Amino acid sequence: MKIYCLKFLLIIVSFSAFGQTKKDKDLSSIKAMCGCFEVSFNFAETFSYSKDSTYQASKNKYDKALEWVQLIDSNEDFVSMQHLLIVGDVLNPYVIKHWRQDWMYENTDSFPYVIDNTWPYKSNDTSEVTGQWTQRVFQVDDSPRYESSATWVHVDGRSFWSSTADAPLPRREITKRQDYNVTLRRNHHEILDWGWSHDQDNDKLIRELNKKDIVLAQEKGYNTYKKVENERCIAAQVFWKDNKEMWDLVRKHWNTIFSMRQNIQLKNKVEGKRLYQYLFALESDTKSEEINAIINSFLF
Repeated sequence: MKIYCLKFLLIIVSFSAFGQTKKDKDLSSIKAMCGCFEVSFNFAETFSYSKDSTYQASKNKYDKALEWVQLIDSNEDFVSMQHLLIVGDVLNPYVIKHWRQDWMYENTDSFPYVIDNTWPYKSNDTSEVTGQWTQRVFQVDDSPRYESSATWVHVDGRSFWSSTADAPLPRREITKRQDYNVTLRRNHHEILDWGWSHDQDNDKLIRELNKKDIVLAQEKGYNTYKKVENERCIAAQVFWKDNKEMWDLVRKHWNTIFSMRQNIQLKNKVEGKRLYQYLFALESDTKSEEINAIINSFLF
């Protein structure tokens, strides 16, 4: 009996150690996306299915940038990272607040994008997200963009995470295309020796409620983040130090909205301006009352 109990205890301890090691690897992989990177953005429309003879595919997009990914919060179940673009002359750089990504372990509260700036609240059963990490991606103004949940995989010396999410049109398309309204994103994040990659196989969808989606076209995206010395991103680090308190208040209010567990629907513009235009114009010492009022004005 003692031998049986000892064996059982060893099995439990082994599984516990394995689980902890797996989660540690997950966290290390997520945090490996922080730092200073030379980034390449590459997109090409690969297939089109339009029956319109005048259909014009999007032009291939190739861009490069320097980007700082700032770790702004983390614990064993949560990691938040802010992307900051550095553009302009090396001697006189200009920093642009870019997208943000939060990672949540075994998250049961989700806001999947549907259509027309609408993210309905969905409660997931714990069995659906066991061992998984939700990646929630935010716009430059910290409003929601898209999210999905999947398991980080560590096998054969590789560490990667793959999932699928519906999303609004990307900024590179939204000002040029009005013939589709949802992007079905197949995202693959992989940690590599030289940094990390964001591989995408996307569908451009025409969506109407209560109707079957129409795939208008497909595209390939491949973004690379090549690790470089942190000193090259000093401008972004200074920018974040000077502005983080204001953006902390922005995130705090959005977190309050998410915590209500209600559908989120946003207006495209208020008095002719988009949300990011209001927030980007604020001073670093702006108070929460003004910030909250601006964000609330965009909520239906």
